[in-house]
Amino acid sequence: MRHITQDGLDLIKRFEGFSPTIYICPAGYPTIGYGHLVRDHERDRYGQGVTEPEAEDLLRRDVQVAERAVLRLIDVPLTDGQYDALVSFTFNLGAGALQRSTLRRKVNREAHAEVPAQLMRWVWAGGKRLRGLELRRRTESLHYLSS
Repeated sequence: MRHITQDGLDLIKRFEGFSPTIYICPAGYPTIGYGHLVRDHERDRYGQGVTEPEAEDLLRRDVQVAERAVLRLIDVPLTDGQYDALVSFTFNLGAGALQRSTLRRKVNREAHAEVPAQLMRWVWAGGKRLRGLELRRRTESLHYLSS
């Protein structure tokens, strides 16, 4: 199976941010490390916190869901930059967002120049345009085009 590059992982880490202890994310879920959702059966394991290397290991495991989704939903060859950008997007928003998006159709039609505009459509949360999402999508766009 293809995996995200270290550059792609660093992109996700930059925007997820690191927390050594459990916190409640904006969506209301207990989270630790680089965006790892702490399930009920994991509360004891992560109650004392995590180190950055432990958090990166968790992220590598968590990102596999997004990697598999990109591999399943995208039918054309991708450069590392394109793959990393799509994995970051999918990690952030979920496979369903990629599956039903015009972004996916543009990628599969190899309309690569149109992908950044499609990424920039995904900057809204709770009815508000978020600066953090704008920055993330711009960075993903740059990765996508860096081929």
